Amino acid sequence: MRDGTETIIGFARTVRAAGGPADTERVQALLSALGHLDVLDPADVYWAGRFTLCAGPDDIARYDRCFAAYFAGRTARFTRRVPPVVRRYTVVPNPRAPAGEERATDVQLATASDVEVLRDRDVARLNAAERAEVERLIALLSAVAEHRRSRRFAPAARGRLDPGRTIREVLRRGGEISSLRHRAHRTRPRRVVLLIDVSGSMTPYADALLRFAHAAARAGGRNVEVFSAGTRLTRLTRELRHRDPDTAMAAASAAIPDWSGGTRLGEELKEFLDRFGQRGMARGAVVVIASDGWERGDAGLLGTQMARLHRLAHRVVWANPHKARPGYEPLTAGMAAALPHVDDFTSGHSLAALEELARLVGGAHPAAKPPPSRSGGRGGSSPLEGEGAHPAAKPPPSRSGGCGGSSPLEGEGAHPAAKPPPSRSGGRGGSSPLEREGKRHA
Repeated sequence: MRDGTETIIGFARTVRAAGGPADTERVQALLSALGHLDVLDPADVYWAGRFTLCAGPDDIARYDRCFAAYFAGRTARFTRRVPPVVRRYTVVPNPRAPAGEERATDVQLATASDVEVLRDRDVARLNAAERAEVERLIALLSAVAEHRRSRRFAPAARGRLDPGRTIREVLRRGGEISSLRHRAHRTRPRRVVLLIDVSGSMTPYADALLRFAHAAARAGGRNVEVFSAGTRLTRLTRELRHRDPDTAMAAASAAIPDWSGGTRLGEELKEFLDRFGQRGMARGAVVVIASDGWERGDAGLLGTQMARLHRLAHRVVWANPHKARPGYEPLTAGMAAALPHVDDFTSGHSLAALEELARLVGGAHPAAKPPPSRSGGRGGSSPLEGEGAHPAAKPPPSRSGGCGGSSPLEGEGAHPAAKPPPSRSGGRGGSSPLEREGKRHA
């Protein structure tokens, strides 16, 4: 049965290489179906695979060619990818409308494309035509990194006073001070580092994620670095600098030696930090890790290296394609070890998810409610309790007693007629300034 399982998995890989939607779930469904059928019967194998490895009518012809090529030894011939169907609808004016209203309403042509439907579709479940359209749209994404303040200054309309430019302007005008010159810090885009998991479990999504990395490399230029992680760490920045996406993907595929292999994220992340990150590549950068979190190595090592990366980077974004599945929970050892050190946790399974990832790289933060620990429980003060609070604001009970702390009304600048709290007038044997003054006069 083990040889039969390897044969079926090899056939599924053939369908996937031909562009079919043979993802992990469909392969599992095929193996489950063949568990109730005769594996030695070609008809049972054919129909079980056709029901599980085909997502629509467009996949049947491709599946037949792969089945004949894999089991009968025939030569598989693949046709060119068909562009997506675009439907055109004609909007006709209402014949019952008034004459004036009818003249104002002209006949218009509305175009409804299947692209909007593809935005939320899982890339692992697309056929060849849909995948080609999604790849074209991924190439149009602009993953521009957020900007940071530089140490250098530039002339500005307002900001800090620029003594040099001001003095030169005064000397140019013969000693007359006409205006003051100002300067402000320059801004520079942050470095973006992308680590793409190319292991076997990420095969249905690795191509789309690498194309996203290619779009980011084209938009960010020298500020973007791309690596592939599997059993080895491979730098792909030079290969993804080509303008043509297909040429860049072909160069990247040739440079990756461990495509569809195992996963050792902890070891690869340690190698990245030792060789590149610690020397400056990860310092203040936005680091994006695209992986499903299946770690075959030591999960503790992955957690240690993620904590080390989080201390160096400005933000750590983790894209897990399985996050979009209903009922998903990060229960794998690698994902559970890495998640505490992740700033933004998102999915990368569809075109819409990749657009969200591009916004996160650009500095957008998902809307989230502040945690309860910020409003109390650890002695933290709310914004109303800090500097600039209203004088008539009543301090909370935890600030007026219990730990002997003083509220903002009891500090410097409090109203002279304010009544001191009970803890200041007694409880520790202390006397007020008026009582001490009275004792001296007595």
